[in-house]
Formats: sequence, C-alpha cells, structure tokens
Amino acid sequence: MKVVVIGGTGLIGSKLVALLSAQGHEAVPASPGTGVNTLTGEGLAEALVGAEVVVDVSNSPSFEPAAVLEFFETSTRNLLAAEAVAGVRHHVALSVVGTERLPDSGYFRAKIAQEKLIESSSVPYSLVHATQFFEFVAGILDAATDGATVRLAHVLIQPMAADDVAAALRDVTLGEPRNGRVEVAGPERFRLDDLGRRVLTARSDPRDVVTDPAATYFGAVLEEDTLVPLGAAVLGSTRLEDWMAR
Repeated sequence: MKVVVIGGTGLIGSKLVALLSAQGHEAVPASPGTGVNTLTGEGLAEALVGAEVVVDVSNSPSFEPAAVLEFFETSTRNLLAAEAVAGVRHHVALSVVGTERLPDSGYFRAKIAQEKLIESSSVPYSLVHATQFFEFVAGILDAATDGATVRLAHVLIQPMAADDVAAALRDVTLGEPRNGRVEVAGPERFRLDDLGRRVLTARSDPRDVVTDPAATYFGAVLEEDTLVPLGAAVLGSTRLEDWMAR
C-alpha cells in the first residue's frame, strides 16, 4: 500500500515512515525538502499518484496566530482537494488532545479550523488526538520561563513518547477510516508543575518551578483536565523514567 506522509521528514513523520516501510508498505515522506509543498501545491499531485492513504503530521513554521491559521487552512484545503482528485481513500491527521478546550490559543484555534475542513471533506478520515510528547516538554518549560523561574499550573498532563505516537498513527493508517477521532496518551498521569520539576532535575537545570494557577499554556488558561483525555484512550507503553533513561 502506498502511504504519503505529509511532514514525513520531521520527528513523528520520519518514525511513521520507518514503521510503515518495515511492514512492506510504500511510505513516501513528503515535505518542502522532498519537493512537496502543501502551502503552494508544488509537487502535491505528483506525490499522491497511486496513494491509498495520506497522513498529515505537518506543522506550521510559525506559531503567530494569523500565520498558523493561514498555514493549516491553506495546506489542508490544498491537500484535501488533491486527495479527492487522486482518489485517496483515507486521510489521517495528527492533532492534540484538548484542542477544542483551548480556544484562547491561536495555535489551537488553527488546529480546530483544520479539523473542521477535514470533517467537511468528501475524503474519509481519521483524526488522531495525541497528548503532549515527552520530546516537547522542554519547549513547554521554555515557554513558561521568566528569567530563572518556570511558572506552571498544577493541572493534569499525560505525555507520551514520540515512538508511541508514531505506532498509534501506523495502526490507524492501516485500519479503516474512523470518520471520527481516536485519542492516544501516555501510560502515566502527572501534574504539570511536578513534571516540570522532574524533567529539570533530570537535566540538572537550575531553573525553579513555581506553581501558579494563573499560568497560561501557550496563551490559554488551563482547567484541571484540559490536557488529558476525558474518555477512553489508546495508551502508549513508554513510561517517563524509561524515556529519560534513553
């Protein structure tokens, strides 16, 4: 089966391409670096010839609200239109657990817009909502840093390893379209501020985590369960300690 992975040279995309290729599928990484640009449409029609499934794990190069909205709306429209012409039978997109509960963030508003375009398209689809990756926790801490202080709310978070995200995407990609959402998460729940302290300690980082109920998450105020699945979720197997030990 031919699977085109949009964003296939990035963190998740490259892992997904490797997993699919190991099972004998023709997994094609598509990105500006390989001559495929979903914003301009360059190389898109050619890449989709013969593709049965397209997986979109691409991300905006800018998180500025207007720019990120432009990226997700334009690239998704171009991609879905090209898929319809090519006869693609399954569109899989990676999104984030809690997206619909974070409308104060420009990034998550853009992800909501992306999902609405996918849901209204004629192409059968599956939305994979993943919790935050272990690999991105450092970025969360940096975004919450003011000088030597990291301000984080005492809310739930259930992060997962990028390897487990890729494995979940593989399983959805090889299955039938859900025409709905699948949520995936890590095997453990933490408090965001406690997680921050553990990660900083493991990295011998001298920054101090301060618990702040008013601390925002990329511009959004968090509720107790904003960042975790509210119902059933597919759980990865990699625990935080195992990931850090690597």
